[in-house]
Amino acid sequence: MASKSFHMSRSNLSTSSDAVSESLNKPPLPPTVTFGRRTSSGRYISYSRDDLDSELGSGEFMNYTVHIPPTPDNQPMDPMISQKVEEQYVSNSLFTGGFNSVTRAHLMDKVIESDTSHPQMAGAKGSSCAIPGCDANVMSDERGSDILPCECDFKICRDCYIDAVKTGGGICPGCKEPYKNTDLDEGAVDSSGRPLSLPPPNGMSKMERRLSLMKSTKSVLMRSQTGDFDHNRWLFETRGTYGYGNAIWPKDGGFENGKDDETTEPTELMNKPWRPLTRKLKIPAAIISPYRLLIVIRMAVLALFLMWRINHPNNDAIWLWGMSVVCEIWFAFSWLLDQLPKLCPINRATDLNVLKDKFETPSPSNPTGKSDLPGVDIFVSTADPEKEPPLVTANTILSILAADYPVEKLACYVSDDGGALLTFEAMAEAASFANIWVPFCRKHDIEPRNPESYFGLKRDPYKNKVKSDFVKDRRRVKREYDEFKVRINGLPDSIRRRSDAYHAREEIKAMKVQRQNRGDEPVEGVKIPKATWMADGTHWPGTWLQSSSEHSKGDHAGIIQVMLKPPSDEPLLGIADDTKLIDVTDIDIRLPLLVYVSREKRPGYDHNKKAGAMNALVRASAIMSNGPFILNLDCDHYIYNSQAMREGMCFMMDRGGDRLCYVQFPQRFEGIDPSDRYANHNTVFFDINMRALDGIMGPVYVGTGCLFRRIALYGFDPPRSKEHHPGCCSCCFGRPKKHSSVANTPEENRSLRMGDSDDEEMNLSLLPKRFGNSTFLIDSIPVAEFQGRPLADHPAVKNGRRPGALTIPRELLDASTVAEAISVISCWYEDKTEWGQRVGWIYGSVTEDVVTGYRMHNRGWKSVYCVTKRDAFRGTAPINLTDRLHQVLRWATGSVEIFFSRNNALLASPRMKLLQRIAYLNVGIYPFTSIFLIVYCFLPALSLFSGQFIVQTLNVTFLVYLLVITLTLCLLAILEIKWSGIELEEWWRNEQFWLIGGTSAHLAAVLQGLLKILAGIEISFTLTSKSGGDDVDDEYADLYVVKWTSLMIPPITIMMVNLIAIAVGFSRTIYSTIPQWSKLIGGVFFSFWVLAHLYPFAKGLMGRRGRTPTIVFVWSGLIAITISLLWVAISPPSSTDQIGGSFQFP
Repeated sequence: MASKSFHMSRSNLSTSSDAVSESLNKPPLPPTVTFGRRTSSGRYISYSRDDLDSELGSGEFMNYTVHIPPTPDNQPMDPMISQKVEEQYVSNSLFTGGFNSVTRAHLMDKVIESDTSHPQMAGAKGSSCAIPGCDANVMSDERGSDILPCECDFKICRDCYIDAVKTGGGICPGCKEPYKNTDLDEGAVDSSGRPLSLPPPNGMSKMERRLSLMKSTKSVLMRSQTGDFDHNRWLFETRGTYGYGNAIWPKDGGFENGKDDETTEPTELMNKPWRPLTRKLKIPAAIISPYRLLIVIRMAVLALFLMWRINHPNNDAIWLWGMSVVCEIWFAFSWLLDQLPKLCPINRATDLNVLKDKFETPSPSNPTGKSDLPGVDIFVSTADPEKEPPLVTANTILSILAADYPVEKLACYVSDDGGALLTFEAMAEAASFANIWVPFCRKHDIEPRNPESYFGLKRDPYKNKVKSDFVKDRRRVKREYDEFKVRINGLPDSIRRRSDAYHAREEIKAMKVQRQNRGDEPVEGVKIPKATWMADGTHWPGTWLQSSSEHSKGDHAGIIQVMLKPPSDEPLLGIADDTKLIDVTDIDIRLPLLVYVSREKRPGYDHNKKAGAMNALVRASAIMSNGPFILNLDCDHYIYNSQAMREGMCFMMDRGGDRLCYVQFPQRFEGIDPSDRYANHNTVFFDINMRALDGIMGPVYVGTGCLFRRIALYGFDPPRSKEHHPGCCSCCFGRPKKHSSVANTPEENRSLRMGDSDDEEMNLSLLPKRFGNSTFLIDSIPVAEFQGRPLADHPAVKNGRRPGALTIPRELLDASTVAEAISVISCWYEDKTEWGQRVGWIYGSVTEDVVTGYRMHNRGWKSVYCVTKRDAFRGTAPINLTDRLHQVLRWATGSVEIFFSRNNALLASPRMKLLQRIAYLNVGIYPFTSIFLIVYCFLPALSLFSGQFIVQTLNVTFLVYLLVITLTLCLLAILEIKWSGIELEEWWRNEQFWLIGGTSAHLAAVLQGLLKILAGIEISFTLTSKSGGDDVDDEYADLYVVKWTSLMIPPITIMMVNLIAIAVGFSRTIYSTIPQWSKLIGGVFFSFWVLAHLYPFAKGLMGRRGRTPTIVFVWSGLIAITISLLWVAISPPSSTDQIGGSFQFP
């Protein structure tokens, strides 16, 4: 029955809202109160401890209603106080729920074993309730000060206060006088309109009494039904302004100049100097012009060379010639796909001073100078605490919480796809340590704001630090961080010991009960599922250490915990306190919103790996904070530049920024060996290819370090898409005139277009079919679109918003909001919707990042590449050969999937530019080069074995072509190094690993992709390990670990065959009567070319320098001698006085 009522309430969201709106015209009913809660937003919800107990323990009960008329002694409390108290309750509750289950809030006495003191922290330590027998904490404000509802200052917790108001006649238990403020009492009815139930019998357990039933059917934006003022809706649906004066929006819709009713901008705006937030830095003509010329020359030379090769076959070895020509044609085609998108590289620069001046400086539209920047929701994804160490994730979270961005505009969501208590408690420890770390960073301008990286810096930490107490503060914070690491690293043992202790207690209790029931009969051992226990002595609702039903990685409830509740709207400056670790006087001590999310997983549902987890975060964040921009980071990628989000916001808020779907930052890595043996830095891709794509429609999305526009993720088209993309036939046929209704459509609605329809106005009735039936989520869409617009501070800025529109306070979190967030992360929510098909991260590929970016570009959006002076983000990369090959295998397999799917660039829409289409086509085609590359790597050996070559003779024409092609390639590489700023060694390492990956991982990817397409065999991949080697004394110990994988077989075979071929070819030439030195030189030259590229691979097989076993050299020598003797036996030298014909020893 629970599931039926749950589905019914969700499916009737819109109808119930309409019914309420129709009833607004009727006389209001008298206020009534039964065990329910009326929030300040007008929703009636039930989430007291007693309500769930009655529903669990009794099926038959009576309802009654108590009328409490307002009297002089019963006046409502300040609404802000009641909202903050409710928000504190929400932050101290662990919300769980999902398919066929009710949504519950489990009130947490404590989240971690250690004490927490920050007032925003879940389970923060505070004063205890003075009611005998109650161990709950007193309600507190932002600073952690007690909220005492009575003038006698009697300390009372929230639940006891509500009980005193409901059942105690509103009498204070301390002074026995009536409360003057009773707005914290419960509402009259719950959200479904029925009175709530009586309290349960007293025999319920403590754990059950903590649970509370959450039901919600009202929309976040339905504030008008209660008479409460809705700031967001008012700003979005009207032309209202705050403060005095407004330089942008006229009163009557436009400033007429008297000519054909055209509108102009006000004179104040026209006369105001306007400065852009970003600018393009073009490549110097002395570099880019020769670069483009060389591309054209090489294209012409390649065409002539291939024609010559086709017209001059080697009749002595036609098979060798045929294979070489086919491979060379493919290589030329592959080079063309890679080179053409590099024709228009650009650089960009931002101006953070202008951003501060426009958004955080007092002005007529923003007299207080409060930040007018839009909100940013940051997503951190993790799935396995064993392969992704919790300490790494915790450091990433700390770098986010300390970022230089308005605290009230920042929210961090951590997706734990494994549902592990270890990740949960590590995150709680990080939130607790942030109370010290974040103020320390703000006080002393610390960079980077990842404590592990900061305390591990090899440079002087005291440079440019002017405050006298820096050394003392740093020493104290370093000591606290060392203790923090000990706690994090000890969590696995702590959780295991705690769970064992509670399990033993439960077994003893069960045995006692069994003895009481059986009397003198012998008692058998009682088997109880071994649960994983939280710090407050209750079961963990996620994955247990020993998996059981509904508590395994693929089968657990959805979980949301607000670790750090939303900060206050105004800065909260620290005060002098000798008990604090460091002096934070006049330092803002607020912390951003921090939320732990583990989506529901059930057997039989396809959870779509990381893409599914990201989409769950998109929906949950839309309901809880609804930041118009989303920054996604892997758990091992932290914020290295605390102003990185400001840099990205410069592009989003600049003129034309409303057409940007995302800002991609380059990936930079730490812990890479100095020689970068396996091209882990990948600088050729991030500094050459990505910069070049920035000159077309923008870089591809690479999975992390990307700032998204939320409505672009929702699948909407960019603003003015028809204006920018009239279609491929517009040059031949006139552009159709807009329908009159379209012309009159408000600009707010024109910005939300989806699909190929010519109707500019979005049909809102279709949104539930695309986004699901959560009205919370649907109502948040236009708000996010409006808040993500750039400022309308220039005549050329279209689709802008008024300055000062985002300086209003945010809505406080209430329980029904979090309960709705639980429902949208359930496993069934995406059924019969377009999530993963058109909306959010796209499913169907192991490289969901590339596909998601492709879909946005295909709809006409543009992206931007933001290379900051100081690296924006830094992460880790696998330096072990096997891990690196598996990583490349995953990327290449995703590319093969893209090629055989509807996301193939050959099927792109006319909105995508030609060069951008070629770039995406190359993404899907490059793994297939491995087939031709392996054949070509064997050709030198086949040439040496057969005594033939790919051409008849090494004539001048062939050598000239070969020389010109090689020289143009070298010159292009030099010019690319010039305009990109990379090193020559980095370019060469990339060339080497291109051949290593092409002969191993890429070939396996092609085979796996074909198996999936033809035979339907699914591909599964494991996470790339973020942990280092076992040798703690050597930072690069993992580099020397040799882990065998079948991917190594093709490169090893190529090396052995080419080495043997060189020996055979040299022996044949030496012992032949008429030696053909030209063919030997040609074969040996190309064999050395292959072996030079495979040198890092061979070095990786040898392990640590100085630790190579002696037997390896012994066997290598024996094999070489055996091969030589075998060849002499097969083809003995002729009986002549000379060796090698005309060759003689001196």
